[in-house]
Amino acid sequence: MGRTGPRNPPSTRRLTTAQALVAFLARQYTERDGRRHRLISATWGIFGHGNVAGIGQALVEVGNGRRNSEGTRNGDGTRNGDSHGNRTRPRMPYLQGRNEQAMVHAAVGYARQSGRLSAHAVTTSIGPGATNLVTGAALATINHLPVLLLPGDTFATRPADPVLQQLEVPYAGDVSVNDCLRPVSRYFDRVTRPEALIPAALQAMRVLADPAETGAVTLALPQDVQAEAYDWPDEFFAERVWRVRRPAPDTAELEAAVRAVRSARRPLIVAGGGVRHSGAEETLAAFTAATRIPVASTQAGKGALRHDHPADVGGIGHTGTATADELARTADLVIGVGTRYTDFTTASGTLFENPAVRFLNLNITGFDAHKLAALPLVADARTGLEALTSALAGRGYRIDPAYETEYTGAKEAWEEQVEASFTTPDPTARPTQTQVLGLLDTLVTEEDILINAAGSLPGDLHKLWRTRSRDQYHVEYGYSCMGYEIPAAIGVLLATEAQGHEGRPVWALVGDGTYLMNPTEIVTAVQENLPLRLLILQNHGYASIGGLSEAVGGERLGTAYRHRDPDGGFTGPPLPVDLAANAASLGMRVLRASTVDDLRKALAEARGADGPTCVYVETETPDTVSGPPPAQAWWDVPVAETASRPAAVTAREEYDRRVAARRHHL
Repeated sequence: MGRTGPRNPPSTRRLTTAQALVAFLARQYTERDGRRHRLISATWGIFGHGNVAGIGQALVEVGNGRRNSEGTRNGDGTRNGDSHGNRTRPRMPYLQGRNEQAMVHAAVGYARQSGRLSAHAVTTSIGPGATNLVTGAALATINHLPVLLLPGDTFATRPADPVLQQLEVPYAGDVSVNDCLRPVSRYFDRVTRPEALIPAALQAMRVLADPAETGAVTLALPQDVQAEAYDWPDEFFAERVWRVRRPAPDTAELEAAVRAVRSARRPLIVAGGGVRHSGAEETLAAFTAATRIPVASTQAGKGALRHDHPADVGGIGHTGTATADELARTADLVIGVGTRYTDFTTASGTLFENPAVRFLNLNITGFDAHKLAALPLVADARTGLEALTSALAGRGYRIDPAYETEYTGAKEAWEEQVEASFTTPDPTARPTQTQVLGLLDTLVTEEDILINAAGSLPGDLHKLWRTRSRDQYHVEYGYSCMGYEIPAAIGVLLATEAQGHEGRPVWALVGDGTYLMNPTEIVTAVQENLPLRLLILQNHGYASIGGLSEAVGGERLGTAYRHRDPDGGFTGPPLPVDLAANAASLGMRVLRASTVDDLRKALAEARGADGPTCVYVETETPDTVSGPPPAQAWWDVPVAETASRPAAVTAREEYDRRVAARRHHL
């Protein structure tokens, strides 16, 4: 018989739940293609009674300087996270936010710029701090970008019930406001006992690092549990590496995809955000070099090829180019690579008109790969494109030269329209919005990064912007969230710094409506001395929605920032709002520009600045020469079926005509 004597008990560490979570997070890594990245590289936080004594105290325990992330060194030569060479207390950098939603936006910007291989955590108190996370969480999940949310929660032990900011639900005692985060999270758990953190934390890391599952992950943390001590097994704090897989396509699916490509006469690639997340840009370029198939791009996919690549035909859909949309109308095979086919991409089901059109979708998720009754090719974008290129290589496939001549000629014609929009003939005039973009276009290099999310700018950028590098174009259009740009730019700046590319010019482009939604993180940029370039375009209202309102019979109600007129409408003088003064009051250096010439100088000065700098310009209403080309495809916004006002009646007639062209691809 074997020995039955006492065994040594497993080694443990006595920590609070919050301390254990922070220590655990500091030792989580991702690895892809042989390169390792810290999974949670910093924590954003605003403290209140729901997290100050838990997560707040835990961050103090481990050290929280911004530049303490692993990979840099301390003054004594040791690596941050070391204790004089002994890697027992990794640090967790802390970043101070001003608005909870904005903190999530900053974390999302960081994750996107980091290729989804590194992310940030966001901690809040209970109540309004937690519910302010919902919009940012939805944005992260819709865009498949990882962020870890750590909202405080009400007492698990309920010593007092209710507590401050507690939601009371008469039919359920275990519901709190944090349950609002369930539908917008890819994983949600409420940690009601210290030991429950172990499986919850491991599941959270799994989802964050999974390219097919990633998005917002929420661990709701009751405030009493955060401060409760427990004897944690040392194994919980061991370094863990979460490998970000590149799944290869199924053999049968690949063979079906090859047959579909070989039989196509007018194929078109639609490149989505999955190309960028996979780092598949060079692979896509190799595929197009072999086949000469043209590439259109979604908002998330723009930059998959440089603007001057022969196969790049620009944006597709409602905000796309005439070149891409005409090709889409006649395509007999649409090859979606890493796209989820939103209504802007498909023109609400009216864009792909060819009766013979079929779809082939290369996507890492089966859910997206099967859309539009497509042939699915479920795989990582880079791995899938490599397999498809290799499988086609020996079979002599290449598009008809006449088709290539057709789309390259159409691209040249579109470039003439871009030039006309960017032209600024009078240097003393107030610029239009597209002329502002034209001036910026002459200034930037492949180093610059442009960030935008809402208003009329995404449409102009998708149609007109000449993307020079894979990560220059950062337009968040999955959720199109006003207020995203400024905090996201901060996240991007932090990511470029972590990547060793400190000094890359990062521009947040905002209209006045977006600026008023969420300017607070300017204070954070000033505090961290981040060289944010903020470009504010003042047009006194919601220009994009104003145009849409007019088109659907809404007569621009509530879309202009103006005083009320004697009849109670909003047609009086523009409101005397000085956004430049507001930005200056938050600590930014502000450069005002009133003419084309002023703006050219201000943009150049801002680009060379080493601290947060704002360029403010009032824009002119565009005319037919200096404005952007009109929409090249439809977008379905339902119009009142019955109305007495002529504008709505006319709009409904146009709507009925358009909607008749909708098609279900079955």
